[in-house]
Amino acid sequence: MTIRRVHRRDRLTYRAAGVDITANDRMVERIRRSLRRTYDPRVLSRHNAFAGLMRLDFAESLLRRNFRDPVIVAGADGVGSKLLLGLAHRRIRGLGIDLVAMNVNDVLTTGAEPLCFLDYVACHKLDPAEIAQIVAGVSDGCVQAGCALLGGETAELPELYRPGHFDLAGFCVGVVERRRIIDGRGVRPGDVVLGLASSGLHSNGFALARRALAGFWKRGRLPVDLGEPLVEAALRPTRIYVKSVAALLKRYRRKRVVRAMAHVTGGGLEGNIPRVIPNDCDVQLARGSWPVPPIMQLVQKAGVSAAEMYRVFNMGIGFVLVVRPAFAASVSAFLTRLGEAVHPIGRIVRGRGRLVWR
Repeated sequence: MTIRRVHRRDRLTYRAAGVDITANDRMVERIRRSLRRTYDPRVLSRHNAFAGLMRLDFAESLLRRNFRDPVIVAGADGVGSKLLLGLAHRRIRGLGIDLVAMNVNDVLTTGAEPLCFLDYVACHKLDPAEIAQIVAGVSDGCVQAGCALLGGETAELPELYRPGHFDLAGFCVGVVERRRIIDGRGVRPGDVVLGLASSGLHSNGFALARRALAGFWKRGRLPVDLGEPLVEAALRPTRIYVKSVAALLKRYRRKRVVRAMAHVTGGGLEGNIPRVIPNDCDVQLARGSWPVPPIMQLVQKAGVSAAEMYRVFNMGIGFVLVVRPAFAASVSAFLTRLGEAVHPIGRIVRGRGRLVWR
């Protein structure tokens, strides 16, 4: 009898170790359209290249701006444990929009135009259809923000992630003319604080939100009328403010009307607005000057204190602008025409760099 010796190279493969290169190749082809729909003439990339290429400006004469002193602005962020809720209810496309929103809204606070976006998807096992849904959502967000989905990476890590789980990270690069940077240094007492309404919970505080909402999923009747199914209210994608605010900044290109901007993410109003004001000023907000979304009222009904709600969630205000008082009404009217719900929520007073309530 002849015994055939089995060599190690005959038994071990990358696929047997949990990574399927063929599935990755199929996924790359499925996401081609999601990337290309976000391109404008500045994008020079070709699909499946090692890196993305993009010009800072348009070469076409009708669109050319010719930056004199361009400054690159970059940001990175994720979606947090909202992913777990999306996975539980198989609502994953909207998570791609969340990923873009968390990044482009941050970059926007400097006055920058988001140029390009890259995503990173890490998963237990690569499912081309599932990854295509995620990337389609990222593409949706990039279209809303007017930036190019220039590339990304998908990592299959079976020993790091549990079956059925994945994680998302995003990276945004923008550009702003140096003299047009908005950094809060010009904020003065008397300036008006305008709040742009959020679409709901956005992508922050979900460790608390998931625990608070756990007892409501199987209830036929909720203690707060949401006006829609709970899953819709809880998972509505983060609002992207780029096109409205960019249009505003373009309208006031010569006048420095907007003195500071803040994206209200983790830490709520109290943790984010003070980041963009001088140390000799306070932000004074008026309670009750804007409506609190029903989904947040429901979270509070679960036993979360009002103080904790305002410390964790956006409470209905997703983006804040500090504007010169003489222009507050016109800014508000302009953004309203563009579809934003705008609320005068406070003003700047002398102080020590804090948020105070009145």
